[in-house]
Amino acid sequence: MLTSKQWLTLVAGTMLLLAGCGDFGQVEQGLVVATEGNVLTLILDSNPRGDASYDRTPAVTVRIPEDTDQMGPAPAAGKLVKLDTEASEVTVYNAAEQRLITIGFELVEREGGVYPDDARVAASGAPKVDAANRTVTLYSPRTRELVTITVPDEYLSLPADTWQSGDEVRYYFRDPAQALRMMNVSQTRIG
Repeated sequence: MLTSKQWLTLVAGTMLLLAGCGDFGQVEQGLVVATEGNVLTLILDSNPRGDASYDRTPAVTVRIPEDTDQMGPAPAAGKLVKLDTEASEVTVYNAAEQRLITIGFELVEREGGVYPDDARVAASGAPKVDAANRTVTLYSPRTRELVTITVPDEYLSLPADTWQSGDEVRYYFRDPAQALRMMNVSQTRIG
């Protein structure tokens, strides 16, 4: 426990340090929908002070930190942006049209409380498209749901990564196109 004198010294030292820094950077959070080399394509969070809502379009591209010590695990990409079983809708990123699309579905099966390392995720083969039965089995790490849904026929031919969740990343930058630090929120376990 700090004494009041130690606390004041710490605060004064921090203020002096901050005064000397001048140009502060910014922080953004996004969902990775594509990767190409050291460049990520992200859908940014429109609600940074609350529950994440990945709906800021158009998508942005960001280079990963040049110093790989400033980055956690490499993020995985996927175009599944949101699964809402209550509204029977799934939102995906359509790369060809560079926009989010919302697809209505009928729920066939839902298992909640499923973590990414749960054997049921691996056993399901998610994401898995079964065109013969018009079903898609997918897993949402954000909602911890493993679901099987039926979707209109025109969506069954979308690329397999349409039904894959991308990782959430948080990054610090001064130049919006170049991350200085990056944390893979999806793969970072705190506590």
